[in-house]
Amino acid sequence: MRSDEVKKGYQRAPHRSLLRATGLKDEDFDKPFIGVANSFIELIPGHFYLNKVAELIKDEIRKNGCVPFEFNTIGVDDGIAMGHDGMLYSLPSREIIANSIETVMNAHKLDAMIAIPNCDKIVPGMIMGALRVNVPAVFVSGGPMAAGKMNDGTPIDLATVFEGVGAYEAGDIDEATLREMECNACPGGGSCSGMFTANSMNTLMEAMGIALPGNGTIVALTKEREELFRKAARRICEIAKMPQEEQERFNFRNILNEKAVNNAFAVDMAMGGSSNTVLHMLAIANEAGVDFNIDDINKISKKVSHIAKISPSLTTVHMEDINRAGGVSAVMKEMNKRDVKTLQDNLTVTGETLFERIADAKIKDTEIIHTIDNPYSEVGGLAILFGNLAEQGCVIKTAGIVGERSFKGKAVCFDSQDDAIAGITGGKVKAGDVVVLRYEGPKGGPGMQEMLAPTSLIMGMGLGDSVALITDGRFSGATRGLSIGHVSPEAAEGGLIGLVEDGDEIFIDVDAYKIELLVSDEEIAKRRENFKPKEKPLTSRWLRQYRALVTNASNGAVLKA
Repeated sequence: MRSDEVKKGYQRAPHRSLLRATGLKDEDFDKPFIGVANSFIELIPGHFYLNKVAELIKDEIRKNGCVPFEFNTIGVDDGIAMGHDGMLYSLPSREIIANSIETVMNAHKLDAMIAIPNCDKIVPGMIMGALRVNVPAVFVSGGPMAAGKMNDGTPIDLATVFEGVGAYEAGDIDEATLREMECNACPGGGSCSGMFTANSMNTLMEAMGIALPGNGTIVALTKEREELFRKAARRICEIAKMPQEEQERFNFRNILNEKAVNNAFAVDMAMGGSSNTVLHMLAIANEAGVDFNIDDINKISKKVSHIAKISPSLTTVHMEDINRAGGVSAVMKEMNKRDVKTLQDNLTVTGETLFERIADAKIKDTEIIHTIDNPYSEVGGLAILFGNLAEQGCVIKTAGIVGERSFKGKAVCFDSQDDAIAGITGGKVKAGDVVVLRYEGPKGGPGMQEMLAPTSLIMGMGLGDSVALITDGRFSGATRGLSIGHVSPEAAEGGLIGLVEDGDEIFIDVDAYKIELLVSDEEIAKRRENFKPKEKPLTSRWLRQYRALVTNASNGAVLKA
């Protein structure tokens, strides 16, 4: 066992002495040591109960002949951090989480790991850390929140509240209605109930085979979810007690390989996941050593029909509905009915291949999960656009488009999210405009803030089908509308988005994967002569370090080695 490095032989007597101080007995030193990587934090609705989840998991690990060691990562709630400078820390937290997983697992030579993530950057951060450690690992998330309901029974979620702020600003709803939304949208623990970033990543873990079936859709704080936790704990013990040669089959990089990355993107397209999944899956592919470029995403999208539409794209459908309709396995089974398979068979942590796992799955409600003969769209729910404004690409959640997929408008430029919010609420943005929101990329922000507040204001003010927004920042999974993010190169590294001026015409054609600034090459060259990217002053040492090392969004916003 890997843990023998810290527990076997006379030279390890001091090490065993320290471990005995934690409660270990003689018989424990012959058992596998399992790291229980928890993300418990009381600030996040999807995490405040994970301390109790860890107790269940550790109990099951002990019952199955292994020794659990719980440790924690940090976490940032994007919804709470949003709209102020706290959001600067959200994406950088992914790197801290990955580093903490690597640090604890390797410093103590633990044999295997069970990871308990749920929300925001915590899921990809833990996955990236597990790839670095490359021991057997099973992931089991805290589970999605149940949808909220208005007093009349209308399903709502966090996106409803953000858009409600815009509706209130526009005078379309009163304060009492906004308060009703606020009090009812998040009824209890779990990751926000729509196909936002957390639940997108939690479903993609099923596609990658690193989690058990149901991980993305079984509602939090239910008996069904508790049984999933126990199954995951039993499975990691089964793997950890295997003979070495058999156990190595389940080393994390043998599961999360090139096939797994392709499967994740394919399911992402079929279910219209958050645009943040592009950012995180590119970073995960980088950690896995998989040669995957952002322009490969459109190749996958063209082969995959969009068959499951979930809030915010369809506001009445939430993760609990997908679970009732057959779950992610049913989506994958339906995807693979094409003559040319859209998924690739691959080993999963449960021991069977992906195709074996989904063999008996079926759609139980075709109003919720459509068949491939009746898709929402013949192509996937995400697209990468290219053009002079985004030579290295930018991302749009096509599943969330409201209005036309082709748009031409005049630029209204803002150099920060705060300025954009003030401009939108102040009436500076009119129908037919393209909001250009820059200096919010990984380096420019720094930290690539989510732009849910400005996009929700646009929607809430009734401009969702007549205004486009482009940014080198990113969006919450709750964003909808003609919202284009991750523009690369970003303004802070000299990207063309930094040279756009008010009144410039911008053309967007989603189906042609095109985005263009309609300004002559001569004029662009003239502007570039005197152009110097802005750099925001920073007092944070960590954010200064991050800005110096981070790559742009089309490279996954990973840190340079």
